[in-house]
Amino acid sequence: MTGDTVLRLTDVVKTFPGVRALDGVSLEVRAGEVHCLLGQNGAGKSTLIKVLAGVHRPDSGGVEWLGEPADFATPQAAMKAGIATIYQELDLVEYLSVAENVFLGHEPRRLAGFVSRGRMARRTKEILGGLGHAEIPPWREVRHLPSAGKQIVSMARALSRQARLIIMDEPSAVLAHDEVGNLFRIIRELTAQGIAVIYISHRLEEIREIGDRVTVLKDGRTTATDLPARSTPTRELVSLMTGRTIEYVFPERPQRTPGEELLRVTELSRAGEFADVSLTVHSGEIVGVAGLVGSGRSELLETIYGGRQADSGTVEARRRELRPGSVAAAVRAGIGMVPEERKAQALLLGEPIYRNITLANFPSYARGGFTNAAREQAVARRIADELDLRPRDVRRPVRTLSGGNQQKVVVGRWLAEQTSLLLLDEPTRGVDVGARTELYRIIRGLAADGVGVLLVSSEVPEVLGLADRVLVMREGRIIHEAPAADLDEGGVLDMIMAGSLLEEAEL
Repeated sequence: MTGDTVLRLTDVVKTFPGVRALDGVSLEVRAGEVHCLLGQNGAGKSTLIKVLAGVHRPDSGGVEWLGEPADFATPQAAMKAGIATIYQELDLVEYLSVAENVFLGHEPRRLAGFVSRGRMARRTKEILGGLGHAEIPPWREVRHLPSAGKQIVSMARALSRQARLIIMDEPSAVLAHDEVGNLFRIIRELTAQGIAVIYISHRLEEIREIGDRVTVLKDGRTTATDLPARSTPTRELVSLMTGRTIEYVFPERPQRTPGEELLRVTELSRAGEFADVSLTVHSGEIVGVAGLVGSGRSELLETIYGGRQADSGTVEARRRELRPGSVAAAVRAGIGMVPEERKAQALLLGEPIYRNITLANFPSYARGGFTNAAREQAVARRIADELDLRPRDVRRPVRTLSGGNQQKVVVGRWLAEQTSLLLLDEPTRGVDVGARTELYRIIRGLAADGVGVLLVSSEVPEVLGLADRVLVMREGRIIHEAPAADLDEGGVLDMIMAGSLLEEAEL
């Protein structure tokens, strides 16, 4: 039984440089309900979570908590108010005990001010018992617990603060099938006590089983709210998620015959990430991988590149098997990679543009222990001209560039090395629409010059608009392969979310 409204958002807006992450989000959450939040990657769900958790403050719009205007300036303020967040990547301190994690930041104390370990242990056991997991020892270090146990500890931490609203971000992602049933049991017990739950998941079958109402986000906006979770047709949910305000301007897809085989992946597996993946990429071909975050796409690219070592299977470049787990072997074979997080994984932000461009083959620009900066800059200027880098001054620190131009620098690094196969992981993340269109032109131009491209993107229109051939990936496996021209956005989204439009008549 649901009750009074505990949270109401009205036209909430949050903007970051180059992107409007929330563009007028409105919803309300009632006591004792499971309110499901649905949307594609990039729809604004993560930003919304962080606004509610006090990580970000909205630029405009209204936030009401328990009927009063609210402004959660810090995560501590949100937690004190009664809002707890369980992130997909659990934010536990691995080397602290269960009890220390549960009461981290609000430890029970004696009159003298010292932490009362006895009270902390007793209260932890009570909370864990209420969650049906009294068997978890309060003083066991969290790092020794399985994934399901860690998630229980996160829930116990939320309840230790007497949360009125618990936000769960993809809570089933790390759980086995039998553990999901226990999660749902706990959620039902929480809502029976009047606690509200915001439940975020890409799995429609879970939303139908545990949810009461659904709000759909698309491009940072609320496209629908107050939808009944169990009876809203799958087709309607998919349609609400795929309607768009962002324009995707793709260069015309040329009619071409792929050239020689550049990459062959055969039954590649890595425990807990992906299994039995086989694929090929040919010269002049763009192969797209569509899938949700957590489906194993990024891990697959990193393994092909040698950044991770596979448990089984092979990777061949031009019919020659690559040494597993060796980035150097991949680069020597002509493979380059543009990773998902350019600032953390690809760029030296304090270094000049030219140094970032020559980074992949730095020794070739050195002689006698000294670098030839003039030669580096000459190569970088040629790449800057090819990619229309702005500004052109390659001596500027790369951190001063826009997101789109930083991404051009990472791509340009591999152009300088005559790469034959390029792995692209979320190549347009965090760039504006204009820069996105330029990057599309660059990627198509590389393919026209004979470069093979393996592209991963959370945005289905991007995969369909750029790729010649598409692989659909779900839960670590390739479940479908087809020419991009034979697919549509709704059908691909339906596959990766495990919904079935073929079962629509049964709903």
